[in-house]
Amino acid sequence: MTLLVISPDYASHLLPLATLATAWRDAGDRVVVATGLATDPIVREFGLERYDLALGRGSNARVIRAEDQPAEESDSLRGFFDATRRGMVPTLAYQARERLTDLMWDPVDAGRRTLAAVDAIRPDAILVDHLAFSARLALQTAGVRYADVVLGHPSALPVAGEVYGYPPFWPAAFAPGEDELTELRALCERVSLRFTDEWNRTAAVLDPGASGTADAFREHGDLVLYNYPAELAREDGRMLPPHAFLGSTRREEAPDDQVERWLASVSDFAYVSFGSFLSVRGDVLRRVAEALAEIGMPAAIATGSTPPDELGPIPEGWLVRDYLPQVRLLASARLAVTHGGNNSVTEALGQAVPLLVLPFSTDQFAGAAAIERAGAGRALDPNTAGVPELAAALVAVRDSSNTALLDSIAREQSARPGPVLAYGLAGGLGTPTS
Repeated sequence: MTLLVISPDYASHLLPLATLATAWRDAGDRVVVATGLATDPIVREFGLERYDLALGRGSNARVIRAEDQPAEESDSLRGFFDATRRGMVPTLAYQARERLTDLMWDPVDAGRRTLAAVDAIRPDAILVDHLAFSARLALQTAGVRYADVVLGHPSALPVAGEVYGYPPFWPAAFAPGEDELTELRALCERVSLRFTDEWNRTAAVLDPGASGTADAFREHGDLVLYNYPAELAREDGRMLPPHAFLGSTRREEAPDDQVERWLASVSDFAYVSFGSFLSVRGDVLRRVAEALAEIGMPAAIATGSTPPDELGPIPEGWLVRDYLPQVRLLASARLAVTHGGNNSVTEALGQAVPLLVLPFSTDQFAGAAAIERAGAGRALDPNTAGVPELAAALVAVRDSSNTALLDSIAREQSARPGPVLAYGLAGGLGTPTS
């Protein structure tokens, strides 16, 4: 069997997809990852083949910095980072306005190159990142069957009554005004119409006989795989398409002697990371570090694009680096502080680690609300939470989270790992063309 994995050229997207692919790799199957050049080292670390397929203008191998991107992407990132400092609604509005260039980049050419990859590789099964819209559009237009992997809260694939980019719910710490919300939803609806027009125009170029869609954001593959714990979605009240929950895709990491020595010397520590993008918010990382110091809790902090000295004085015995083996550290952490990214959330909950979520963008707000509702952690506004409020929340997460739920999620994911589930479901999907 041959598996084709299609991923944007970003580490945070490729890592869970490559981890799913290890089930095929370990079964002796051929695995080809169609992605860009920046993540080639990650593909090789997993022992997989790479087919060159760029699906966007930006990329990153581990940590993203605006200055390392092409000029247009750099400007877009700087605008996004500035928007996160103004709050939830300005950030979501900025992302909505960037949507066409962000998610539908050069769609005709990207679609044709995607179909060329399918023709060259002749896969028996295909896994595609849900956000690879141009690739998914091409596959659907050509009648190629694929499994659609949704990385994030399930609202990343909107259902009836929802509009992409407008959170169906958010944590209590956020209190946007009704006028703000009305304007945001109207903006998201206008963007959705423009995005759908572009989807339909591209489909017609790729296949003049292609049928149009009323909402491109609600389109999905033959099989929808949510990389998310089912336990957190059960009370959402959302009518999902036919799907399966994978729970988590905890990846293997190379041994790190410094980390192992540190783990042997510490207990009851917090793991802190804002991921590839939001690590630029050094002001928030500093307040988190000060709050942890205030409650006397050791920490391992992945600073990403924030220079470590921006955190202020670091207590002796803390582990602070730009990049850390997240899965390994979460295996021993007492709690985690995160922006609410999919990898951080699923890898923490898969190891029964409660969360303090400081969401900045996209589906992070809905995900933070689900965590709070289930008792798997707390959520605060990263722009307004001061050190005392952060310290109190850290103590609450550490001492009063729903341990029964966390243990249940961890047991389920241990018994039925995401890659095993994906292999059983997507392995027999096949990719016949019409």
